[in-house]
Amino acid sequence: MKIAFSGSCYWCMEAVFQSLIGVDTVEQGFISAKENKKFFSEGVIVHFNEDEVSLKTLIEIHLHTHKSTVNHSRRDKYVSAIYGFSKEQRIASKEFLTALQSDFAEDLVTEVLDFHEFNASEEIFHNYYYSNPDKPFCKTYIDPKLEKLLSKFSHYTLKNKLGSQRNGKR
Repeated sequence: MKIAFSGSCYWCMEAVFQSLIGVDTVEQGFISAKENKKFFSEGVIVHFNEDEVSLKTLIEIHLHTHKSTVNHSRRDKYVSAIYGFSKEQRIASKEFLTALQSDFAEDLVTEVLDFHEFNASEEIFHNYYYSNPDKPFCKTYIDPKLEKLLSKFSHYTLKNKLGSQRNGKR
C-alpha cells in the first residue's frame, strides 16, 4: 500500500516515516495533485504494510510532525496535504482528518488531494537524515520532529534505528 504526504521539507518527512515500523520505503521528491497539475510541492510517497501500521496512524503522525494548522508564508512550496491514490483512500483520509481535528486547538489546514504526478529528488539527497545526522539542518529541523515522534508515537518507531542514530552511533 502507498500514500503520499506534503507539509514540510522532504528530508524531514523522509526521516519521520523511515523511522516507523511497517514502512517499507519512503520516496522523496515533488508531488502534484490532479487539482493543480502544474504545481509541485516537496513531499514523500510512503510505501507501508497496513498489517503493521494503519493509514490513520500515518496520517496522525504526519499531522503532528509538521505545522498542520498554520498557513505560513511557505505554503506555496510546502502544501499541507495527503495525496490519495484511490477514491477509497481519499474518502478514508478525509474521515481520519475529521476525527483527528479534536487533537488540535486550531483548525487543520491539511487538504486531501488526488495524487497526479511525482518527480523524485536527486539521489544524493535520498536517505538524507540517516546519512547526515550531524549536519546543522538535521540538528535544527529534523531532530525536533524525531523528538516529537519518539515522545508521542514511540510504540510505532524503530527504536533501535532512531536510538543509535540519535546517540551518534552508526
